[in-house]
Amino acid sequence: MRRVEESRLMSPAQGHIVLLAPLTGPVVPLANVPDPVFSGGMFGDGIGIDPLVGKLVAPCDATVTHLARTGHAVTLRTDDGAEILLHIGIDTVELNGKGFAPMIEQGAQVRAGDVLIEFDQDQIACAAPSLVSVVAIANSDAFEVVERAAGGMVVAGETPLLVLRAREGAAADASREASVVVDEARRHVTLAHAGGLHARPAARAREAARGFDARVEVRYDGRKAPVESVVGLLGLGAGEGATIELLGIGRQADAAVEAVARELLREAHGEVEEKPARHSSPAPLVAAASGGAVLAPNTLAGVCAAPGVAVGKLVRWDDADLDPPEQASGTSAAESRLLDKALATVDAELNTTVRDASQRGAVGEAGIFTVHRVLLEDPTLIDAARDLISLSKSAGFAWRSAIRAQIAVLAKLDDALLAERAADLRDIEKRVLRALGYTNSVARTLPDEAVLAAEEFTPSDLSSLDRTRVTAIVMARGGATSHAAIIARQIGIPALVAVGDTLLAIPDGTQVVVDASAGRLEYAPSALDVERARLERTRLADVREANRRVSQQAVTTRDGHAVEIAANIATLDDAKAAVDNGADAVGLLRTELLFIHRQTAPRVDEHRDSYQSIVDALNGRTAIIRTLDVGADKEVDYLTLPPEPNPALGLRGIRLAQVRPDLLDDQLRGLLAVRPIGAVRILLPMVTDAGELIRLRARIDELARESGRTEPIEVGVMIEVPSAALLADQLSQHADFLSIGTNDLTQYTLAMDRCQADLAAQSDGLHPAVLRLVAATVQGAQKHGKWVGVCGALAGDPLAVPLLIGLGITELSVDPVAVPGIKARVRNLDYQLCRQRAQDALALDSAQAVRAVSREVWPLD
Repeated sequence: MRRVEESRLMSPAQGHIVLLAPLTGPVVPLANVPDPVFSGGMFGDGIGIDPLVGKLVAPCDATVTHLARTGHAVTLRTDDGAEILLHIGIDTVELNGKGFAPMIEQGAQVRAGDVLIEFDQDQIACAAPSLVSVVAIANSDAFEVVERAAGGMVVAGETPLLVLRAREGAAADASREASVVVDEARRHVTLAHAGGLHARPAARAREAARGFDARVEVRYDGRKAPVESVVGLLGLGAGEGATIELLGIGRQADAAVEAVARELLREAHGEVEEKPARHSSPAPLVAAASGGAVLAPNTLAGVCAAPGVAVGKLVRWDDADLDPPEQASGTSAAESRLLDKALATVDAELNTTVRDASQRGAVGEAGIFTVHRVLLEDPTLIDAARDLISLSKSAGFAWRSAIRAQIAVLAKLDDALLAERAADLRDIEKRVLRALGYTNSVARTLPDEAVLAAEEFTPSDLSSLDRTRVTAIVMARGGATSHAAIIARQIGIPALVAVGDTLLAIPDGTQVVVDASAGRLEYAPSALDVERARLERTRLADVREANRRVSQQAVTTRDGHAVEIAANIATLDDAKAAVDNGADAVGLLRTELLFIHRQTAPRVDEHRDSYQSIVDALNGRTAIIRTLDVGADKEVDYLTLPPEPNPALGLRGIRLAQVRPDLLDDQLRGLLAVRPIGAVRILLPMVTDAGELIRLRARIDELARESGRTEPIEVGVMIEVPSAALLADQLSQHADFLSIGTNDLTQYTLAMDRCQADLAAQSDGLHPAVLRLVAATVQGAQKHGKWVGVCGALAGDPLAVPLLIGLGITELSVDPVAVPGIKARVRNLDYQLCRQRAQDALALDSAQAVRAVSREVWPLD
């Protein structure tokens, strides 16, 4: 090893390590190396050289700890433990060894100036993106660069290039560690997931790479991004069907690449994620496209994001630009601290929003803001902002510039879903600028009836709305699956998106009528049009209020057949809403919210307290509580379930107890502790045969005895798979009741993913095959005197209600707000007619035919 006394151009302190130039050529600052993997310091601090001679020599005395299989890179280790990576050219691993001739072997001892690799400059220059080569300190956490060649020409084996100093206490530790092997791994992955490499799979790919001693880069269509940058991954524009390349470099490169690939493939097969508006909409498409129909004057067409009718004055909601000063008022260090503080403030706000949304049962909203937290810490954004701050720019200016540079990248992509994510970046841009103290002077005084218009709303815009004054929102851009649209549906505000730029030309204060359900906005309507809209809105509200006034009463058909109308809930607020709307009981309490968006599984006392608070709020009504129903497609981090090619057919429901019996046991203990006795019934999801039920009932009885409980607890089975429906007679021998989950039963019967928007119209629970399974379930239960309820979406479908009752269903469990309307529907039915028509429906050949008959016999209001 060359020590300090041998250097003529540098004068470092005793004990420092001098690295001589391993190549001859001009020096290139690391930041200017044409590869973000190196320039971003992913392999540690260092320097670049543009070689003029095809020989790589040892920069010091050292041991060869790793020689790349393709001969383009070598890692050396000094006696003091410094690890030096020498990498010839950019992306030269792709040459597969062509042009490289290693002159040493792995494990060899070399002296400064010894030739390590000879290479053909011309051959490599014609095939690789660049010949610029890198000298990087792989363990920069242990050794820092204290001096480096300032520029100009260096000569291999002669010119001092870098001076290293061991960080305090680090050198001894480093010298004791095993030699570091810098390996490379590659894999190609085809993105079959709808939407491609969008926000959620990008975030999960980043998480998958954490913990490995390797760096992973994703490459697509000539672009590349480090896996830890979600923004960078979005900017690749890799949509559905794209084949990306994963490149891992480091000691655990193979494992890291495999983990990322596995995560992306799990996403590809297992989870239905957001889709661009052009592919998916919960409402009619733009009406103007229907048969070339011409719109009425003063009418704009859009896509329904949230249904409803509204009247009001148009108010432009677009924020005036927050305009931070370009130049910093303090030092760069002070501006960096301001940015750090603002980022921490916004992260805390988002964390609170995620927690509150989860507690309300707004899972979609919680997921949106979780992605925002991921974007907030993205190194691509933060590093870009810090670079500008180092140039004496203000923290606000630097942050806004970094965000907008990435927005510009996404906006250019030919992918609607990825381009829509620019709205999320705009959202966190505004949040951070506000946290830095910047505001605008736009007045937020709203009229009593305001229809808010914007080019595009962000989630935080909607979270701050005065919902007592806002009657609807409309957007020139955006999609029905944008995050703002999801939140609009959750808070019940009619929303219309993709209306076009004409919307922005409508003057503030213009009277408008929004029929979001029909995809229409009418501006400057006539007085008659406004009156009609108001009358329709009032009529619907009056019907809802009349139904609500009598909703506390028990309900029977006109000929005296009793039916229980219960509520599906997930939270304490839902329970209160169920009581307010007259629910006779809780027919389904989903417990998944107690498990998600947290780092550890809930304890027994958490289960008990959560269920007890809900039971207390029900004022004597019973609650059917379903045990945990999640699988590999849900975000429950601590489950660490293996990836599944089709989670809908995998470890979900009670099957989860096969791998995590502790989760079910703790939940059952909590349920058994709820008082008073009899207030709770247990519902088991995804049961397929009687054997499963017998084993679970035995476990419940065992846990009850352990707790000292002598009274039995009712246990029911969800009928979600065809096998359970066909074996209902066997299940009813051991179950106290059956509850049909029509969403999954339809999915499994018709072999149509219930989350696939393209199949939504065909995946109809009124299909005769599904109705026959409902009939079989009731017949099997009646053999043993057991009752059957329906807790799926079909229970709240007005056209399905008469047929379900006619088939023998005695309990319908629906959303709390739907209880009054369903009760009103039942009161107008004749049970004997329902029985007759239900049997007729079983002989029909399609769901459309069933709906047509039901609509004819029992017209909708």
